[in-house]
Amino acid sequence: MIYTLISFIIYILALPFLAVLSLRSKFHQSIPARFFLFGNPRPKITKFHIHACSLGEVVAISPLIKALQDTRISVITQTGFKKAVELSKNVRFLPFECFLPFWLSKCETLIVFETDLWINLFKIAKKNGAKTILLNARISDKSYKSYFRFKFYYKFVFANIDLVLAQSETDKQRLINLGAKNVKVVGNIKSANLPSPNKTYQKPTKKVITIASSHQNEEKQILSKITLNDDETLFIAPRHPERFNEVDEIATKFATKFNLSYEKMSQNKGLKSRVILVDCLGELVNIYAISDIVVLCGSFEKNIGGHNPIEAAQFGCGIISGEHYFNQKPLFSAVSGIQIAKYDDLTNLIHLNLSSKITNKCDFDEVLRQIKD
Repeated sequence: MIYTLISFIIYILALPFLAVLSLRSKFHQSIPARFFLFGNPRPKITKFHIHACSLGEVVAISPLIKALQDTRISVITQTGFKKAVELSKNVRFLPFECFLPFWLSKCETLIVFETDLWINLFKIAKKNGAKTILLNARISDKSYKSYFRFKFYYKFVFANIDLVLAQSETDKQRLINLGAKNVKVVGNIKSANLPSPNKTYQKPTKKVITIASSHQNEEKQILSKITLNDDETLFIAPRHPERFNEVDEIATKFATKFNLSYEKMSQNKGLKSRVILVDCLGELVNIYAISDIVVLCGSFEKNIGGHNPIEAAQFGCGIISGEHYFNQKPLFSAVSGIQIAKYDDLTNLIHLNLSSKITNKCDFDEVLRQIKD
């Protein structure tokens, strides 16, 4: 009760900021839904409730949603919502904490993916009789100190979690230190059921190099260090769709500088240019399937933490990552052949014949058994 009151006070104080922020296209749907319940009614009663924060998490749990059936999904971001409605008719934005006591309807099992640890989400579900599970739980090297500093908060969170399925033994010990009980190591579910291509593109006759899941400054820095050989094609896939126009300008300058043909994937020109901007959502796995080298971004700048290498490794692509992949260490340890590099190293690395291989997959059947027991 006290916690809900405090969250309500914080909500009132934040209202002017939320109103302004909701005007941005990135939040124009999520903020009204989460903080004003606009178009966001109580979800229907189902057997399973799965909560995943954003697009990447929703993609990762899609096999679980199909396996469990009778499932509703809650999300935080607009891109996550857009993907979730492809998987279920019962999708909602998760409201802010003070709304959950009267908004959250009953389910038999609540499954929260990774580290979206909200007290009321677990507490209200538990009060309604649900079994509560934290799935794919991890605590990165960088965030552990911050988590431990607020151990008093996480103690209350874990008091309402029945089962924690951790990615690694290191994560298990860190979670126990934060107050978690009944922690079991099952590996990273992202390595158990990988997204399959939903389209088949003809592989270019030239070697395909893909700059994947890139963030601000990464495209500019990478393109300043590399040149393409005559037998190479370059795909550029930014992580966030709101940056497509920005990266379009960067890629256009690169192509113009070296007199290379250029196209945007959304133009449907057949992917025959030497430089191609992947400005469409849900295409990255399709591009991985025809790639020879993947420069896996989110790892060359310091404060992002890297991205999932397994999605590319399933196709045997050579993978080059930056040094800052601290959020993905369990997944990186499950893939052999990844090259760790700095920007300057890319000049030569992208032209080599590299490959990767998944060495340790999570047992998806065991995850299902733990959830259903």
